[in-house]
Amino acid sequence: IWVFHVAASPCNNCDIEILDTLTPRYDAERFGIKLVGSIKHADAMLVTGIVNRKIAPRIKELYNSAPKPIAVIAWGSCGSSQGIFRDSYNRADTLDKIIPVDAYIPGCPPRPEAVIDGVVKVITKLRKLDAESKK
Repeated sequence: IWVFHVAASPCNNCDIEILDTLTPRYDAERFGIKLVGSIKHADAMLVTGIVNRKIAPRIKELYNSAPKPIAVIAWGSCGSSQGIFRDSYNRADTLDKIIPVDAYIPGCPPRPEAVIDGVVKVITKLRKLDAESKK
């Protein structure tokens, strides 16, 4: 599964945990998880941070330009429920009200073990969708 990371106004903690997940200690590549630089090559879209008013239309545009089926993963408390920023003046709706979300990985920031578990569940879902589309 190739993952495209969308930084929707996050703090830096989630980014550090993404990098930690890719290190040899956790070795996410053994599951086929790889970060890619273009949404056109992605199987999954990983969104970190809250969705503010400025980034919301860009997230919709990225989702619409992605090859289908694409899985969307809401990363961390901010991606799932806007966390401590839910009363902020600049926030838009939660991510699941803007684009469909397939997996939520909770935590502030999520641990690499939770990330790998969530992405493996997404891989299972994508395989089922692929099998159904071939019937």
